[in-house]
Amino acid sequence: MDMQGNRPLAVTQQQAWEALNDPEMLKACIPGCEKFELTEPNTYAVTTAIKIGPVAARFNGRVTLSDITPPQSYKLGFDAQGGVAGFGKGEAAVQLTPAGSGCELNYTVHSSVGGKIAQLGQRLIDGAAKSLAEDFFRRFDEALQQRYPSAAAPAAAVAEHTPMPKAGGGLPTWAWGAIAVVAAVVIYLVTKG
Repeated sequence: MDMQGNRPLAVTQQQAWEALNDPEMLKACIPGCEKFELTEPNTYAVTTAIKIGPVAARFNGRVTLSDITPPQSYKLGFDAQGGVAGFGKGEAAVQLTPAGSGCELNYTVHSSVGGKIAQLGQRLIDGAAKSLAEDFFRRFDEALQQRYPSAAAPAAAVAEHTPMPKAGGGLPTWAWGAIAVVAAVVIYLVTKG
């Protein structure tokens, strides 16, 4: 599965970078995230509970950051196990670029899944990925506005332009990607899919 997207943010590149490297903020923004903890340099243990159609599971995994270029970009490798529900693994790239008084977050996710979750219909998976992505970005925008109140005023203008993630063929893995992205996020995107 390949997924890519972008999101304008009403904060500076440095502020967005700090938020994307804050495990507590990511834990609060990723739908269903129960744990996002640093276990060693540039490596995080992650636990996320999700439900897509009839499949509900808790996924335990690891996110590893590489090719780190503050405050511009990094890559994330991720793998997650959900028992009988399946597994996900892949990589994501996150890039922040200045844009006016804010910045733009761009991401790409390459991932694969297996098990029961891989057997769900593509329309169901795509709908869940879209919903999780929007939920993540809504939470992330709100958290940024709380952390940086001066960005709250322009945020209304930024919210009007909210591009949706673009999924390629295959099963979107936004949660792993979002955890991975955006980490984040990424989600099935910028979070599981």
